[in-house]
Amino acid sequence: MKRRAMAWTLPALLVALSVLGAGAPSSAEGEAAEATAPTTAVGPQYDTTHVYVTPGAVDAFVASWGATFGGTHTAKVVTNVTPTPSETESELVLSPVGTLSVFDFRTPAPYPFGAERTGWLMSDFDKGVRQARRSGAHLLVAPFDDPIGKDAIVQFPGGVNAQLYWHTKTPSYAPLETVPDNRVYLTPDSADGFLRSYLRFTGGRIVSDDRTANGADIGLPEGTYRRVALRSPFGNTVVSVTDGHLPYPFGRETTGYAVTDLAATLRKAEAAGARVLWGPYAAHGRSHAMVRFPGGYVAELHQRDDR
Repeated sequence: MKRRAMAWTLPALLVALSVLGAGAPSSAEGEAAEATAPTTAVGPQYDTTHVYVTPGAVDAFVASWGATFGGTHTAKVVTNVTPTPSETESELVLSPVGTLSVFDFRTPAPYPFGAERTGWLMSDFDKGVRQARRSGAHLLVAPFDDPIGKDAIVQFPGGVNAQLYWHTKTPSYAPLETVPDNRVYLTPDSADGFLRSYLRFTGGRIVSDDRTANGADIGLPEGTYRRVALRSPFGNTVVSVTDGHLPYPFGRETTGYAVTDLAATLRKAEAAGARVLWGPYAAHGRSHAMVRFPGGYVAELHQRDDR
């Protein structure tokens, strides 16, 4: 990966890479202190949703997203973002509703890349990887170097993958106007284990846990499901616990975005080449919709957060 360092700018590199460095604590006392140490999160504007678009669709996706939400993006680069040989076009999108790392692989994406939902910036990557493992997450991709930092992928109980990243020179982005939701779908068998691990790692808390949420929220008007809302220094998370009998496109979205005017946003999205797959649906003072952008990226959009 060193060979592409000269061609890579810091904002563009953040699009693709994440952090980690393994290291053993020196004593049991050190382990105990670290287990209760503050989170290694930097801020939700550095938590990048990973978007893998269909071949040739980077420009169309970035243009559609910008026309819908505003914001800026870095120059597109062609590089290797994995620890084994591969090639992808990549671009960082900085929008008021969330940051996205966009990838269009020219070669097959090496396993397990493409299954991670987000990249989290660590203030201390050695501590971050230790905390992830102690929380019950598994190290799925061992730490590897990139030209300006380190990366790794961890997996939380329930099969939820996240990339951790760190840079030798800390990037600086403005706070988001609205913090997006990391949307996780789990089964009853895995939900409690995920919550224990995820909350311990993120330093988060449960703000609501509705075990009889209206199934119409996820396209199941005749049923109920468990809906858990979390807050942490890494941002917001919504966990939907279901039997897995989900209609398309529910479960395909990894992130939900808050907007001030859903109807106006949907009009902008459609004019920019996106398609509304479901909704808008309104209930309990909250309206939301499911939208597919050029390149196949599916996102949930919502106007009010009633959690």
